Amino acid sequence: MISFRRIAIPATALLFASAAVHAQSSVVISGLFDIGVFRDFNRTNNVGTIQRSNIAFSGTEDLGGGLAATFKLSHRFEGDTGRPEGEGSKPYWQGESTVGLKGAWGSVRLGRALDAVWANDWAYDPWYNFNRIASPAWQYWHYNYSSSRTSNNGSPEYGRLANGVFYDSPVFGGFSFHYSGAFEKSDAAGAGRGHNNGLSLNYDQGPVSMMAATSKNSNNDTVTFLGAKYTIGSLSLMGAYDRSKFEAAVDSIAKAYTVGASYTIGAAVLKASYGQLKVDGARSRFLGLGADYLLSKRTSLYASAGRNKPDNSSGTTAYGVGIAHSF
Repeated sequence: MISFRRIAIPATALLFASAAVHAQSSVVISGLFDIGVFRDFNRTNNVGTIQRSNIAFSGTEDLGGGLAATFKLSHRFEGDTGRPEGEGSKPYWQGESTVGLKGAWGSVRLGRALDAVWANDWAYDPWYNFNRIASPAWQYWHYNYSSSRTSNNGSPEYGRLANGVFYDSPVFGGFSFHYSGAFEKSDAAGAGRGHNNGLSLNYDQGPVSMMAATSKNSNNDTVTFLGAKYTIGSLSLMGAYDRSKFEAAVDSIAKAYTVGASYTIGAAVLKASYGQLKVDGARSRFLGLGADYLLSKRTSLYASAGRNKPDNSSGTTAYGVGIAHSF
């Protein structure tokens, strides 16, 4: 017994030492701090977040043989008060909380993250579906669809799945494939008894970007999204179509159409977009205008304006200026 221990302990120590040599890990802290002064569509003056402020911790560990472990924790907060976004309803790691593996075959993550539609649609809006004043995508896309009707203490979660499985394929000739699904059945009232499944097929090569995606939640609500973008030098032109259905005794159908452009002149980026939304026969129109001025690679000043006009209404206008710093 004594002899066995004298041999086993050094051997175990050598095994862990060898693993430490091959397993290289890294952790990155990143995020965006955004705050501005703006007048919203309810004609209220605000100092607060126009885009989305967040801080994220992400990391990888090289496991050898082309395999790596990954994790990401992302927290969203309101810049004007420092409080968590949606305090009291949304989870602390509202942005993402996943752990997974990646290799030559792609990546798999488990936990909470954006579903396949919401994770990829941003490329087809000049504001990356990320500006509550100027972006018609923010106002109109996926109008009748939430990834879960009840996941935030009984209130909807519009873009993220909890208890989810997420797969992202490698890129083959510009094409990539993305899947999201949640298989647990919630006991919450109104949660539905089905499963969530989402698919996205993307093409990105040279000046062309395209996307076709669909998703269904546990209540059988559905969304279908098509997007395209073409870049010519400093000019990017883009458009999108979105159809979402809310499953009910009488289904509600929403159809959104948006077109947009961005143009870079030196340190400035000019943006414009127009959208239409039809919900059960009622129509609204949205016009967004804006400009970003890059003080550095990480810091920008920006101005945003948007006008939303439903049929039979005089419409409302929102506008503001802000500063954003990425890190």
